[in-house]
Amino acid sequence: MLGDEVWHLLNDALSVYRDSPRATAWLRGYVARIDEPLRIGVAGPPLVGKSTLAGALIGDEFDTGGAVTWFRDGPRPHAHVGPHEVPMVRRDGRVVIEASGANRIDVEWPSRSLRDLTLIDNPAGAAVEQVYRDADAVLYLTRHLHHNDLEYLRAAHDHPFARATPVGTVVVLARADEIGAGRIDALTSAKQIARRYRREAQVVPVCQNVVAVAGLLAVAARTLREDEFAALAALASLPRTGLDDHLLSADRFVAHHFPIQLDAGVRRALVDRFGIFGVRLTTTLIRQGYDTQVKLTAQLVQRSGLGELRESIGLYFAERKDVLKARAALLGLDVVLRAEPRPAAVGLTAAMEQLVASAHDFRELRLLAALHGGRVRFPGELDDEAARLVGGLGTSMLARLGLEYEPSDTELRHAVLDTLGRWREQTVNPALDNAQRRAASMVVRSCEGMVAGLGLR
Repeated sequence: MLGDEVWHLLNDALSVYRDSPRATAWLRGYVARIDEPLRIGVAGPPLVGKSTLAGALIGDEFDTGGAVTWFRDGPRPHAHVGPHEVPMVRRDGRVVIEASGANRIDVEWPSRSLRDLTLIDNPAGAAVEQVYRDADAVLYLTRHLHHNDLEYLRAAHDHPFARATPVGTVVVLARADEIGAGRIDALTSAKQIARRYRREAQVVPVCQNVVAVAGLLAVAARTLREDEFAALAALASLPRTGLDDHLLSADRFVAHHFPIQLDAGVRRALVDRFGIFGVRLTTTLIRQGYDTQVKLTAQLVQRSGLGELRESIGLYFAERKDVLKARAALLGLDVVLRAEPRPAAVGLTAAMEQLVASAHDFRELRLLAALHGGRVRFPGELDDEAARLVGGLGTSMLARLGLEYEPSDTELRHAVLDTLGRWREQTVNPALDNAQRRAASMVVRSCEGMVAGLGLR
């Protein structure tokens, strides 16, 4: 197993560097990290909604004052700055962590979403090296993918080892409700833009997926209160013709003249929580039959793009946890080997290079990156099938085979052996060039892994 090999390599390094307190402390951190939950960093430029999205994933709203904040699951809510516990108070629905001037805050919060992952909310301007060193995978938020965003993402690969083991990144088009001037179909437009980005040659090599999320709407849906639902239901009870003019802008919505008795402070709070787009959407959905708090919450979570984001986290991060953890540990080892070179470490360098070159998990990631980036192409449908078989749509056997039903053992056996046979033929196909045949051999190795998983001979 890749994780076991990396663990042994780190322990060998601890023996070599036992006389260096700094190196041993660094390496022990990476040994412990192998067994930790997956670390997912949230990064991006200013005012893009990083903390809002983190809150949506966790299921609450937090105000941390702009510090790097690590969210972990815990039995009770509490926050620490170093060894000291700091106060947490709820104000206006938000959890405010009173740690002025802190560079890093560690938060434990009981949440189902945090049971299998640690979320790291990075402030704007966080160095790309720090973000990708602390995290095993990254959600990069932006409104639109501009040159600066692409340069930031390319910098995450600007290291020989990083290029050899492609990073896990999902780009999030945040504040998707603002696209198209906040029209009711804004989220549909945002999702179309995300799909277009996924196909662009400059985007494909730097991330695994692009999704659109309305963070404000997502966090409001996860934390919707009874009084808010009652106010929204009261708005939805009005005829559209009587309400639409007041939903053209936030100023009109909170103006004194309003068609029903709904306090201006309540209306202002709705705009702050949902945005004017969210108020339009929620009232429309309630009229369409999502007329209970449970129905409305489920629909808003899905419409906001949060459901698709969770699926991407599961598909591209959680299912690849072991290889992402191994990659992070090897990057940590590489830092030590470069910072403190010594003759006794030559064998460690060679062993690490051999592991990166030969481990099939890393070879799958490199091939997937090459297929997505167009550096390797197969004719016709083989291109998409190759990407799927090496885990491009998930690492489970059914996902690799593209089966959307639960097959019998016999059907599964035939599907695996048939796929293996077809791709073995591609390794000697004279119509393919050398790069394609080498790539086909990697696909065959993935198919052989499925055969081993079935216990077939």
